[in-house]
Amino acid sequence: MLGCADVPVRSVLALMCLHAEELTGARHSPLLIPALRGTSGTKNQRRMPWGRSTGQSRLLGKMAGHTPVRDCSLTAMNVESWADSPDLPTPQQPDRLCLESFWSEVETIRSDSEPDSSRRDSRQSEDGEQEELWLQDAGLSLVTGEEEDVDKAVLLSTLTKTQAAAVQRRIDSYTCSLRKRNKTPARHVRDVFASPIAQSAVPETHNSEPDTHRNMESVTKTQRSAVSGQETQGLQMDEIFITDVAYCEQAAILLKQAKLPQNNSSQCRRDDGALPRVICPQCRLGVTRVLDLSQQDMKKVRQLALIDMTALCDLLGLEVKRHKTSKRKIPESCLFGVPLASLVESDQKIKPSTQIPLLLQTLLSFLEKKGLDSEGILRVPGSQPRIKVLLQKLENSFYSGSFSWDEVSPNDAAALLKKFIRELPAPLLTAEHLNSFSAVRDIADLKQKLHVLNLLVLLLPEPNRNTLKALLEFLSKVVLCERRNRMNLWAVSTIMAPNLFLHKAVPSKLAVDGPEKGQAERAADIMRLLIRYQDLLWTVPNFLLSQVRKLNENSSRRYQFYDKRIKHLLRKIHTDSRDKPDKNSGEQCRTVKIQLGDVSFSMEFRLTINSRASDLMSQFYKELHTSDNSRGLLKRNGSTSYPDCALYEVGGNIGEHCLDPETHLFDLYNNNPGGEWIIKRRSSSRGQ
Repeated sequence: MLGCADVPVRSVLALMCLHAEELTGARHSPLLIPALRGTSGTKNQRRMPWGRSTGQSRLLGKMAGHTPVRDCSLTAMNVESWADSPDLPTPQQPDRLCLESFWSEVETIRSDSEPDSSRRDSRQSEDGEQEELWLQDAGLSLVTGEEEDVDKAVLLSTLTKTQAAAVQRRIDSYTCSLRKRNKTPARHVRDVFASPIAQSAVPETHNSEPDTHRNMESVTKTQRSAVSGQETQGLQMDEIFITDVAYCEQAAILLKQAKLPQNNSSQCRRDDGALPRVICPQCRLGVTRVLDLSQQDMKKVRQLALIDMTALCDLLGLEVKRHKTSKRKIPESCLFGVPLASLVESDQKIKPSTQIPLLLQTLLSFLEKKGLDSEGILRVPGSQPRIKVLLQKLENSFYSGSFSWDEVSPNDAAALLKKFIRELPAPLLTAEHLNSFSAVRDIADLKQKLHVLNLLVLLLPEPNRNTLKALLEFLSKVVLCERRNRMNLWAVSTIMAPNLFLHKAVPSKLAVDGPEKGQAERAADIMRLLIRYQDLLWTVPNFLLSQVRKLNENSSRRYQFYDKRIKHLLRKIHTDSRDKPDKNSGEQCRTVKIQLGDVSFSMEFRLTINSRASDLMSQFYKELHTSDNSRGLLKRNGSTSYPDCALYEVGGNIGEHCLDPETHLFDLYNNNPGGEWIIKRRSSSRGQ
């Protein structure tokens, strides 16, 4: 539940609902979220699925000695304060020291950059090239052929109306650019997407608006009805974060209702105080994190995320220009200045399970042990002579294991960390999307900022995304130790923002646009959002996962997207082999496969309307403990070693999906009846 120690639960919920109604202009309906059960703060406490729990939840667990009762109420993101103690005031704006540190960091970055203009290895794409690259990244390349046209039609069939309009705008812009350059393509661009195959998919994209309105209204109406008539004066407003509806469709609805703050508007709400709590409606299919999906499905997520982000930026009036990187000289160093993907690939030969560079792992581990309590960590510069010596020693002896960290000071290690990020040949946020990240500071509404950041995180290549997550997790630990190191969220953000948003490969606007103070605040504000809401930003929105499922379903029925003349004939020949379940049926039995190395067996699980993945895992461990199958897990001393296992959804309309413990299995069965449920060891890269 969302209760606080000093505020009644119903008052908190009432405030959230009023804010939701203010943004959407609609009341909630009980379609998505069941009515809240009870008003007491003792029966409905539950652990949040984001790795954090309220103080009351922890107290309840200690007193009762069992797992708190679960409910289907709202889920809170980042409920706890970033400070160790509530007596530390949260600054509403960066102080003078933060701003001075920001520009000092900027000067350090510029002094480290080589003056040779040939070092700048990115350029803005030519007219038409931007659209061509965008279409390729969105899975809509201009390669012609029947199979390619079917692939485009399958993808287009999953888009919403606003997403499809964004695609059409890119096609029209590309066509105009080609005409200006007098380069008429062998096949007109419009013809590629106007073929009978593609046209058969387009009508589906225009039927989503009523459902979109209905979904948003259902969320707000339920919350409103649960707390109607409650006093809400004096309480901080929470942000309602809906992921069941495409972000661009939410913006389109609010724009039509004139509820969306316009960028650069003097009447928009000013985000100058403590960051609010973000409330995410509980989804019965659980939370899907980035690393929970297979690479094949994540590729489709990235294509759909690019389309949705582009449509959202169009509605917000953001013009984002991508930069194209070119080849660079091979660096002499084996640690600094090496492309991130190449460094991770070479490190995986030493440690196959690693997802980020080993040097970065070592630096972060050292700083967590020795630097979190160091006053001014990240802000106090290290000794330049010592840093040069350390760089040489690391190059010579890091991989051999002979490098000693005993005499390294935390400030020198922090300087090495920032240097590692700055010296990457391409920005950590990538040259293609760095301008998009920077443009987030021009968005007026906080929730719209988080929408764009969420999509941008999904668009990052896997090495960049994993590295950024490891860095943000460390930075959040620094903020949590504010009372000892004197580094609050604003201080950490202003120090680290230049290292992520300034890069020699991409021209910067920090030196020319607006007052210096405003530039520093806006750049630090993006960094602040990344640190504070990282758990939310590293999840896959429900609407994208639904679109991936639909994309996979349509791909398995490709015959429906071929020429209309044979379409009906093929429908008579082919039948859908999926066994669609009866959604009104009662209990059912599902066979669950268990794959634990040499141990392989299956078990039966009785499925009810309230069954969750955690219930299935509890039955699995109980049966594993009492059955003969646990013999393969015995240690030499006779004890049993139970591995870290998870329940996976495999096949059907998904590739492979690691399920959240709170997933309602009956709803999952209805969404993907053709998928198998497999319990196996959790991948080392999942759940990070």
